Amino acid sequence: MTDRHSTTSPRRSRPPPPWWKIHLFRGMIHDVRRRAPFYWSDWLDAWDYRVVPATVYMYFANILPALAFSLDMFTKTNMQYGVNEVLLASVLGSVVFSIIACQPLVIVGVTGPITVFNYTIYDIITPLGTNYLAFMCWIGLWAVLLHWILAVTNSCNWLRYVTRFPCDTFGFYVAFIYLQKGIQVLERFGYEAPFYLSLSVALLVFAIAYICGELGKAALFRHPVRVFLKDYGTPLTVIFFTGFIHLGRMKSVELERLPTTRPFFPTADRPWLVELWDISVGEVFLALPFAILLTILFWFDHNVSSLIAQGTEFPLRKPAGFHWDIFLLGLTTGVAGILGLPFPNGLIPQAPFHTESLCVTKVEVDADENDREAKGHYTYKRTHVVEQRVSNLAQGLLTLGTATGPLLVVLHLIPQAVLAGLFFIMGYQALEANGITQKLLFLLRDRALTPANHPLNRVRRRAAVWAFVAIEIVGFGATFAITQTIAAVGFPVFIFALIPVRALLLPRLFAPGELGILDAPTASPFTMESVGGAYGTGVDDDVDSDSHCSKSSPRPRQDGSASSGVVVGETMAASVKSEERLAEEGRQGIAEKPDLGTGSHRLSRRELGSRLSAEEVKQS
Repeated sequence: MTDRHSTTSPRRSRPPPPWWKIHLFRGMIHDVRRRAPFYWSDWLDAWDYRVVPATVYMYFANILPALAFSLDMFTKTNMQYGVNEVLLASVLGSVVFSIIACQPLVIVGVTGPITVFNYTIYDIITPLGTNYLAFMCWIGLWAVLLHWILAVTNSCNWLRYVTRFPCDTFGFYVAFIYLQKGIQVLERFGYEAPFYLSLSVALLVFAIAYICGELGKAALFRHPVRVFLKDYGTPLTVIFFTGFIHLGRMKSVELERLPTTRPFFPTADRPWLVELWDISVGEVFLALPFAILLTILFWFDHNVSSLIAQGTEFPLRKPAGFHWDIFLLGLTTGVAGILGLPFPNGLIPQAPFHTESLCVTKVEVDADENDREAKGHYTYKRTHVVEQRVSNLAQGLLTLGTATGPLLVVLHLIPQAVLAGLFFIMGYQALEANGITQKLLFLLRDRALTPANHPLNRVRRRAAVWAFVAIEIVGFGATFAITQTIAAVGFPVFIFALIPVRALLLPRLFAPGELGILDAPTASPFTMESVGGAYGTGVDDDVDSDSHCSKSSPRPRQDGSASSGVVVGETMAASVKSEERLAEEGRQGIAEKPDLGTGSHRLSRRELGSRLSAEEVKQS
């Protein structure tokens, strides 16, 4: 024992400091130091053909849901929020996070959960005679302070406990919010001709957008055609059906359209600067509990968006920075409150869609002579991601251009039924990629037709898979149920509670090997360096410390679909990674692409940016 420890460096053998000793600003400083060497390359690397389709795709993927949410808030807050406010909130988030954030791939805008939050507060506050926008402004100002406290005290280190379990549950909730919003849009039309036409249009929008997405993954047509259908199928569907309703007898049916106002003016008759002084002192402090709930929601929602956008399935090579971005999120929340805008934060599923659209892939044909069924089949392998800041900034500037007069006229032509169909396709896409859905499909599938190498087949107790999925559905059900009541403003607490449930409760109900298969870290060890490593991995441990934990702490590795959260457990001792292998996912394919400009010069900057060890971050 003495000999073994004598070979260990004094810094690594020193026990970690008590949890109450916090090194203020350490996480933010480390984030900036790690990311700063890559700042100029974030702009230069945008010289890639994938940036243009990614920009156009994210412009439509961001603006179309934003328009749908603006309609929801316009109706439920008595026109306090409208198209102009939602568009400018999206512009604010995209400009700030594309230019000075440590994670520029994350798309920031108005989300479904914040829409529920906003109109629930309206229902609570308005009967009291309180100035709604002034109250929301003070919620934003309190949230600035709370976000900055969380950033300064390195609270994002707790992200190491955020695995696929809470992410999948929250993503499941967001998907059903989309589906519910689509139904609510159609409910407003009654049961006359406008309703039936709107229902038909919504279902057709969903069907055609779905077909375009499936063709993008099919073997039909040539690769450029499939990519075009995948990237532009949904926006072209929206454009087509905006004009389709004017054909034949349909033009005699009056459909509800998206309400718009004057360009660059608030929807309500007010100045842009909210009269935050038009509120009593008691109401100022009444805003604090709501600000706490908002901060809980944003801490989880934005960080989960960041984690999923930098998930294990994406071969990233540039470091993350969660602490710094939470600081920026507080800044944008305060500015949005002062201007009377909805609070922007990280978007699900748009954030991972952005990363996916920037992936460069190659076709790999399975030529295994021993497997007749697999021979001739092909798969797409991601070689690298075009990590840059231009696409996020450009889609934000395009959104700003949409707020001009001529384009607002065009937006006013969009039928609300088209927005309902858009909600349906977004909800379906979010459900399709969700880990809960993947596990349910496995459980409902004929065992005789289930591939023998399916990762979940490694779970000996099938009841364990049912139990794990049941817990996820209970978490989703509790969160979704509370949003249907006046207490909906408290739903962030239910979402946040999923983290201790995973860390404290599930290890008591499942064996370590079962959890290693049913759950997984959301992002790769390379991405999690910013927060000191992922839960159950310990990227900064040496061989000796790993040997202590190898018997009781399984270390998951990716095996199968990362989006489904299915991994295969292995002991920590068998998966010790050196610093050079922390970015294994991001390094794959770089050597295969010598023309990417990612040679020794780029790797030297990677080494400079990641010189700060994850252990130092852990101690904070």
